[in-house]
Amino acid sequence: MGVLAVILFILIFFLVLQGYPVAFTLGGASVLFGLLIIWFFPEYLSFTDFRLLPSRIWGIMNTTVLMAVPLFIFMGIMLEKSGLAEGMLETMSLLFGTMRGGLAISVVIVGALLAASTGIVGATVVTMGLISLPTMIKRNYKVELAAGTIASSGTLGIIIPPSIMLVLLADTINSSNRGGQSVDVGAMFGVALFPGVMLVLAYVAYILIYANIRKDVAPPMPKEEVEAFRGKGFALRVIQAFVLPFFLILAVLGSIFAGIASPTEAAAVGALGATLMTVLNRSFSLKILGEVMRQTTHLTSMVFMILLGATTFTLLFRTLGGDDYLIELIQNSNLQPMAFLALVMVVVFVAGFFIDFIEIIFIIVPVVTPIFNVLGMDMLWIGVLLAMNLQTSFLTPPFGFSLFYLKGVAPKEVKTQQIYRGIVPFVVIQLVFIGLIVAFPDIIYAVFPVNG
Repeated sequence: MGVLAVILFILIFFLVLQGYPVAFTLGGASVLFGLLIIWFFPEYLSFTDFRLLPSRIWGIMNTTVLMAVPLFIFMGIMLEKSGLAEGMLETMSLLFGTMRGGLAISVVIVGALLAASTGIVGATVVTMGLISLPTMIKRNYKVELAAGTIASSGTLGIIIPPSIMLVLLADTINSSNRGGQSVDVGAMFGVALFPGVMLVLAYVAYILIYANIRKDVAPPMPKEEVEAFRGKGFALRVIQAFVLPFFLILAVLGSIFAGIASPTEAAAVGALGATLMTVLNRSFSLKILGEVMRQTTHLTSMVFMILLGATTFTLLFRTLGGDDYLIELIQNSNLQPMAFLALVMVVVFVAGFFIDFIEIIFIIVPVVTPIFNVLGMDMLWIGVLLAMNLQTSFLTPPFGFSLFYLKGVAPKEVKTQQIYRGIVPFVVIQLVFIGLIVAFPDIIYAVFPVNG
């Protein structure tokens, strides 16, 4: 039975790599595979086992934590329509423009602020690519540095809360842990915050060092030009660009960390706050509201269709004893916990070259979570490591989504090879941070000290 479960896992992974829609592949292939087993191996599976599926699906749809997903998506898309990113990028560029690498540093900081405000990678990369990339190229920035900075800064929404991926990751771990350590979404947000901030500082440090060693790759803006831009009313523009986003971040994350609101309630506050910010920015209209609601419905439907397909796969995988088989296999091979962790991290990293982070969460995480629990490993720590690893999937060619987003809005003279070369240092920085978190697990509890 365990071997049949592993065959199912390999089959689904192969079909996803072939480009079949993951939502229908997970559910459809699992059902068809189950019917074949009932036909040829009725002693292993029966139609009675499939009767559990409706209750599983109903249980997922009744999970209040998952209500945060459409609310955070709504918040992110509404902020994209508000013009917030344009204001922040323009203002930050003027603040850091006279430094070597100042424009690149402003992109990283704005990317971090947008990550803490929206968490929508595609919107962040596209917005910064449209606004910043032409300007950086005009200012004689090396194309590789400019493209790598924008693409990597846009992915900060994966690790910096509030993050849709962290919500999905925590829910998947909880639904797969078989009585093991549960993972609270608020705690996941808390332990991911410090690594996310440190990653931002690492990006800034790299840009500063590189720009000052190679003085031609990121020249400063002329002081006269910056002073002419600043002019009268600059202080007011700075306040307008950063005060409202700061209060939104404080309302969402502060209410979670203070225990005032659950992640779902905080997401509702964020959605309302983003709408009010759009109104104050005079960007709100019924047309924009309709677009935001339509895009939110589309993205939410996609996520939940994948989730329902993953539920079908997980039910069949467990019924066939796949998790027990893998646990027994790991125990019999005398594989140490850290060796198994290294194996999983390598598999997730390589899978990120070919498939999306949502697919990895719903295919791989349910399989490995029971094993991590049996090995007695801290699931919050595992969650942060997986999140950092999944962040690289947006940057690793050939199918890194940030690379696609940026190439789609980049000027024609920017080549795909230049974008690929530009992200290499930032991926290396992410891998170094994964190594640091493995070596020093307590790092993740520096800001949010919970019991791991």
